[in-house]
Amino acid sequence: MAERANSAVAERYDVLAKWQSPSFDATTRAVLARRLDAPPARRFFTPEQFAVLEAACARLLATSPGQPPIANAIDADLFEGRREGFRRPDMPPADVAWRIALAGLDAEAQRRHASGFATLEGALQDALLHAWQQGDLDAESFPGIPVQRFFGDVLLKTVAAQFYSRPEAWSEIGFGGPASPRGYVRIGLDRRDPWEAPFDSTRRRTP
Repeated sequence: MAERANSAVAERYDVLAKWQSPSFDATTRAVLARRLDAPPARRFFTPEQFAVLEAACARLLATSPGQPPIANAIDADLFEGRREGFRRPDMPPADVAWRIALAGLDAEAQRRHASGFATLEGALQDALLHAWQQGDLDAESFPGIPVQRFFGDVLLKTVAAQFYSRPEAWSEIGFGGPASPRGYVRIGLDRRDPWEAPFDSTRRRTP
């Protein structure tokens, strides 16, 4: 959860270099263009809730706050009513659960450190997120939601899904993007198509 160093892999492989190639069609380019556009403005969360979410995203992904704008994407989905289509019976609706969870994290930061989560130094933010992951936060700060389950099933899952839907993340891990329209031909073990990222044994996340 520390700051990410620039990835040497991302410098060597850029999935967007395939923009005009047969690997991407007009539909793919349109989707990627929307993801690369300026992020939507905050509309769902309060400024305080948004600051907590943006700080949490940065620590979970080891990025600078707002780079990329994952909190904006989550805010937009909630504002526009986009959901997974299901929820656990012990979890309130997403719009309610997210607000409770972010308020709870901020309350725990205030209780432990007399400061809001967004203004804590990174190590303290990490410690609170680790405690949340383990279910070691005060359940009274999260009324109506299962504390540990929200972290794993909602927060972490959503943040990771939003991040890995973006082309800069694809470049980092060497993913070539959608299989349509070109597709993948050499699908056996240790086989790669010429338009895929080259194998790099040094590819790793820098803690």
